[in-house]
Amino acid sequence: MAEKKKKDKKWIQKAIDRPGAFTAKAKRRGITSAQLQSNVLSNPEKYDDKTVKQANLRKTLVKLHKNKKAKK
Repeated sequence: MAEKKKKDKKWIQKAIDRPGAFTAKAKRRGITSAQLQSNVLSNPEKYDDKTVKQANLRKTLVKLHKNKKAKK
């Protein structure tokens, strides 16, 4: 019988290569990370792939945080 593959509970830590990099990009532009996320996701062709991935990751993490807070 094949063993079930365990879910990696630390996937978030592995997804974040450079903590604070997205926020630093936003601060250099003089906006918040939420505003940068909105700009990047509305016009992904204007930004490099790494920035688009960072914006998507931020969106996911914010959503997870909100879901966690709602359950309490």
